[in-house]
Amino acid sequence: MKVLVADKCGFCLGVNNAIELAKKTLAHQNDVYSLGPIIHNQDVVEELAKSGLKTVDSVEQISSGTVLIRSHGATVEQLEKIKAKSLNIVDATCVLVKRLQKISQKLNEQGYKVVVIGDSNHPEVQAIVGFAKNVLVIGSKSDLHKLPTRGKWGIISQTTQSPEYFAEILAEMVKRGFSELKVINTLCSEAIKRQNSAVQLCRKVDIMFVLGGLHSANTRKLAEMCRKKNRQTFHLQNWKELDKSLLYGKNSAGVTAGASTPDRIITEFVENLRTFVSQR
Repeated sequence: MKVLVADKCGFCLGVNNAIELAKKTLAHQNDVYSLGPIIHNQDVVEELAKSGLKTVDSVEQISSGTVLIRSHGATVEQLEKIKAKSLNIVDATCVLVKRLQKISQKLNEQGYKVVVIGDSNHPEVQAIVGFAKNVLVIGSKSDLHKLPTRGKWGIISQTTQSPEYFAEILAEMVKRGFSELKVINTLCSEAIKRQNSAVQLCRKVDIMFVLGGLHSANTRKLAEMCRKKNRQTFHLQNWKELDKSLLYGKNSAGVTAGASTPDRIITEFVENLRTFVSQR
């Protein structure tokens, strides 16, 4: 079996910066807390936990020490609570997410109804919501009825959405009543490169593997896009999760990974896959 790896996969700059910042903070400070998983990859979270990083769900669980703001950012409410408790802050928010927060705030100040195309349950989107008043999140076409029939809309997107999905939802929006529409491209170029690379590869192979956390939005998007072109697409966190029976009868396999997947997970998977195939 031929094993091919996508040209673009694995850690993005934002994720890499967040992890490096976490390691530096842990090396110099005690009682370091991450407000939610620093990235959506359980292997990385467990590795940092061994170095002392404590992951909590709320500010109320922290009485003293340092709070590491994860790559997805934090809500305005969370930041206010952290400052009120006089906790130290180390900000690992991705620069693109920070840009998105500032854009939503500016659109609101300019009188636009801020509309975010994205997953309302994702921490990145939840953080954006607090930076403007009455932000509307559109997760699918079924949410379009929530749009006001008149007024000025400022449209932005969760950074990890695909251009195709963004365009699809936007096309449905313009069919509805509005007085003014302002669209700002907030998509992550690195996520787009990974999406394009993965889709190109999945078309060439018998089976496709997408590696990354099951809660990772960009990894799930990769798997979703690949599955549309190749039904034999499987989203796995690591090599341990692979059902080896899937490989029988296959002549070629493709491997890609989300932006929060470490190189070692990709390397281990590819090496084990090649070893398993050669031993059959």
